[in-house]
Amino acid sequence: MRFVRGRVAVALGALVLLSGCETSTKLGDFFHKSDDAATSSLASTAPAADPDTTGSIDNDKITAVDTALLGSDPSDDLALGKKQYRAGNFGLAERYFRRATETHPRDAEAWVGLAAAYDRLRRFDLADRAYEQAVAIIGPTAELLNNRGYSYMLRGDYPHARTTLLAAAAKDPKNPYVKNNLELLDKSFRNGKSVQ
Repeated sequence: MRFVRGRVAVALGALVLLSGCETSTKLGDFFHKSDDAATSSLASTAPAADPDTTGSIDNDKITAVDTALLGSDPSDDLALGKKQYRAGNFGLAERYFRRATETHPRDAEAWVGLAAAYDRLRRFDLADRAYEQAVAIIGPTAELLNNRGYSYMLRGDYPHARTTLLAAAAKDPKNPYVKNNLELLDKSFRNGKSVQ
């Protein structure tokens, strides 16, 4: 199956290159169609009403070389991981994100997706490793700190969650995801219930 998929990808790639040479065809436009769900980040594609939304990767931090890694193909591992994550299939999401990180180890979005899937699977040891990989690629952005803070909330580690979320708020005071997570943290702490 992977061999066939690889051959199809090579053939489609050749068609895309050839379509750029001919101005009369729209095949190139078909493959470069803007797909917000595929090019946006994990959290920004989550439903807006979901209070668990934790932020996204800052696209300004992604270089032009990295743009080919962002899941523009709806059947690549990153896009499939996002789809499974949004559907609540965290085990399948983990598998696709892991494959995306193996294929493209410098793709921070794939590492963040993998960390988020591990968080939902309650594999916090593996989530920490994935977050560290993302930080090594793009640094401790407000979005990454926010996601890690949420991870600490899932664990019930409120002191680390507060410290990490406050660091995220210091980097981006207007970030609505950080504000929501700080409110969620306060509510969880007052009620004595951990975040699910």
